[in-house]
Amino acid sequence: MRKNLRVAAYAICVRDGQLLLARSPAPGGGFEWVLPGGGMEHGEDPYDTVVREVEEETGYRFEPTGLLGLDSVRRLIPGRIRRGVDHHGVALVYEGRIVGGDLRYEADGSTDMAAWHPLDGVTGLTRVPMVDKGLALWRERPAAGKASVPPKMNTE
Repeated sequence: MRKNLRVAAYAICVRDGQLLLARSPAPGGGFEWVLPGGGMEHGEDPYDTVVREVEEETGYRFEPTGLLGLDSVRRLIPGRIRRGVDHHGVALVYEGRIVGGDLRYEADGSTDMAAWHPLDGVTGLTRVPMVDKGLALWRERPAAGKASVPPKMNTE
């Protein structure tokens, strides 16, 4: 089984009771909302990753004001033709604020739009689990940097 490690950095940006999210095509069709952010490039600092990714996906200049914590997920993906993959994702979650730029949609990227959503309406959106994990970190501010959302090992 191949091993794959992906480190990413995501933003929680709340302004006037609204959360900034980006929209991404979902596997199998449709769309799902995601936290702005994404994978670190080799040699890149996670702080720089979240700043870059927020600007790419939303058009805004983002200033991280704190590291809320992290999430670690492991999934075993069986192979049908090739070897399976033991995927381990580590996500760092930063809180921050918008310091410039204008809302715009990403062109030719992993997302197709960005929007502000009322915090109390997020649970009604089709979203990836990282949105809930990031919000749990933001609400709980755990000293150890790990939210109370239970980890899962997905063996799909």
